[in-house]
Amino acid sequence: MRPPDADGQAVAVFTALIDPTRRALLEELARAGPATVTDLARRLPISRQAVAKHLGQLAEAGLIRPGEPAGRRQPYRLEPAAVRTAQVWLARLANRWDDRLAGLERALDAADPNQPRTRTKESRDHERA
Repeated sequence: MRPPDADGQAVAVFTALIDPTRRALLEELARAGPATVTDLARRLPISRQAVAKHLGQLAEAGLIRPGEPAGRRQPYRLEPAAVRTAQVWLARLANRWDDRLAGLERALDAADPNQPRTRTKESRDHERA
């Protein structure tokens, strides 16, 4: 079950991506396209049981989804929406960080306007606006 809100979704994505095996599975799905548990176990140095466990965690985070089964074969494919949600969260964090750095730069300029400083891209953009 996926977390219902965007922040919860981002946390689920980051939690899933902590594990290097899960990252390797995602990379393999991105490189080669949809694959079954058996396909992935053949390509990576990991057992079928471990692949199935990790795919379950990736699916719970919303990073992959099962495709239409073909007999007993259940292919898994990437689901980009969860990654986009995490990217939005990171962009918001980066913007807050940029805003704080620009505020610090303004405070330093006000404290000593004669001190030469290297301008950040964000402060230059802010001055132009």
